[in-house]
Amino acid sequence: MSGPECCSNPPILNPNSGAGHVQKLGGLDTYITGPSNSKHAVLLVSEVFGMLKNKAFEDAKPVIEALKRKGVLAIGAASFCWGAKCVVELAKSGMIQAVVLFHPSFITLDDIKGVNIPIVVLGAEIDKYFPPELVNQFEEILTAKLGVDCYVKVVPKVSHGWTVRYNSEDDVAVMAAEAAHQKLLDWFLKHVN
Repeated sequence: MSGPECCSNPPILNPNSGAGHVQKLGGLDTYITGPSNSKHAVLLVSEVFGMLKNKAFEDAKPVIEALKRKGVLAIGAASFCWGAKCVVELAKSGMIQAVVLFHPSFITLDDIKGVNIPIVVLGAEIDKYFPPELVNQFEEILTAKLGVDCYVKVVPKVSHGWTVRYNSEDDVAVMAAEAAHQKLLDWFLKHVN
């Protein structure tokens, strides 16, 4: 389910991002930033690069277990494209407290029915891999769940990959990506505590 949107243009790197480092965590090379004694963590599961289909969930479990051994009490997970399947499986397992899905792929209606934690789903108006009709079906399922906070939106005028692979010269694309990033921050501040 990956296409040129996932691989053809480089990701936009934010110069304001914090400096981190790579270390082994749960047996995986993991990019880590922030205080080492934090009680909260956010796991970012990226897109196609480095991802082996149907193996990411198994790879993520030891990372989460390692975070908990370090004293982390609450974990959120966000995904981009291919990472959605892993993050939804983590949500269904009860190992994390909140989820954000950006331009997801590889998840089904049955997958989303198993999610019972706070969840954001942001899809693109122009997306052949996760079309707006599917986003709307996810919204119907999630809003019918009592006690599960959810936010689901089809973002207009953007294409699959729009949160990390957009034209930095396009004001509409930049504003859409920045709004999505802010939604992620707000969601995790609210639900990962």
